[in-house]
Formats: sequence, C-alpha cells, structure tokens
Amino acid sequence: MIRRILFLTTLLFSVCFLKANIVILNGLSHNHKVENGQVYKGRISIENISNQPQSVKLFLQDFTYQADGSINYTAPNTNIKTNTNWIKLNTNLISLKAKEKTEIFYEITVPKQITDSGSYWSVVIVEPVENIKPSNEKQGINITSVVRYAIQIITDVDSEKAKPDLKFESVKIEKEEGKQILKIAIANKGNLYCKPTATVEIYNKKNGEKLGTFSSLTMGLLPQTSKSFLIDISKMPSDKYNAVLIATDEEENAFAINVELEVKND
Repeated sequence: MIRRILFLTTLLFSVCFLKANIVILNGLSHNHKVENGQVYKGRISIENISNQPQSVKLFLQDFTYQADGSINYTAPNTNIKTNTNWIKLNTNLISLKAKEKTEIFYEITVPKQITDSGSYWSVVIVEPVENIKPSNEKQGINITSVVRYAIQIITDVDSEKAKPDLKFESVKIEKEEGKQILKIAIANKGNLYCKPTATVEIYNKKNGEKLGTFSSLTMGLLPQTSKSFLIDISKMPSDKYNAVLIATDEEENAFAINVELEVKND
C-alpha cells in the first residue's frame, strides 16, 4: 500500500516538490502462514531510481484502514492484533548509490503460545531521508515532499482455524469522470486476512431478466477493517434495477445480499 505525505510550509515564497526516488520491487504486502514458536524470514527489495545518492530509514508501525479512505498509522503495540514485537529488521537505515538496488531482511519470531488464531499484522515504513536545503534564489526554504511506502507484514496463525466474515456496510452510486461507479463498502468482521472481489448481478425489476454482471478489482482486507470496492456500471441505462451483491474471497467463500439500484445517467 503507498501513502504520500506532504510536509507543508506556511513561509512565503516556499516551493514544494514531490519526489519518488525509491521504489519497492517485491510488493507492498507480504503474507506468511506461521506456527507458534517458529522463526520465518522475509525480504524487502528496494531500488534507488534517481541519479543521486539516497538514504532511507525503515521502522515498524501499526495501522488500520476504513472504507471512508481513512488510514491510521500508530505506534507499535497499539493494535491488539499487532505483530511488531515479532519482527526484527536487519537494519533501520541504508544508503543507496544512484540506481543501486538492495535488500532489507527481516525475521519473524512467533511467540510459543498464541491462543487466538487468525491474522496479526503491522507495516514496515520505508521513508527516504530528505535534507531541507536553503534556497539561494528566493526567500524562505525549498521543502521537498517525499513518497514513503507502507509494506504490510501479515502473519496468519493457525489459518485453518480462522476465517474471514465479510459484511456489506453501504452501497451507493456516484458519478466520477463521466462514469457511473457503484461503491460497495465491505468490512471483514472475521479474524483472517482475505482478498475479496465484489461482483454485482443486475436484473430487470419487471421480469427478472439478468441484464449484466460487473466486478471490482481484488483487494486485501484485514480483520476489523473495511474498504470501498468500486465497480463501473456505466453500461447500464438510467432505470431502477434489482441487484445481487456478492463478495468472494480467494478461497471461494461467498457472501451475498439483495439490493435495489437506481442508475441516473442524465
């Protein structure tokens, strides 16, 4: 998952630039099936894509997110399902030459007695270290905003004993960039991380004829979090319809609900 943090200044004549000098090469979500008392290893691959040397710091945080778009990054051990104490990074600061690639290694030591099965998680924040440099051309200073990455480290303990429980929280249609977008807020009330896809089957209200099936992108959903799944239904003409919403995870567990939709294309 990527979060852009803009550090703003109120000084007159200040200038703000957004840079992404580094990229993560092996994904923003690392999932491990683990057992009590065992040790597991992982890696984070980083590349400096700029033409200048770049220092990068790494640290652990807890986090959660909700369908309204809010993302909360908090100190380690503030989430009851945190695994921050299980994870040890081999370094917290690296220096990369221009165009250089490297790997950061981490070790997960699972406690010997975890009584609650399910997913435990945290994120490794990967953040370029930027210098604030005086400006010779204008009053004030130039502040360079940086792109930092939050890499999920998810550990599933006794996953065969746990399961997701998907609930539909809200359904609405909004027009975005000339398209009719069905927004379905889905929450995972269970105790296991999953990767659901939302699908809508649309039917004629008068005769029950099936008129179309549309699906969202697949997204990961942690326990006790929610996300908004977006489905383009612009092909449907203005009218009122019956519909079935279906959330299906990678294990083919399906959760469904009947709704009425009103599409307004004018």
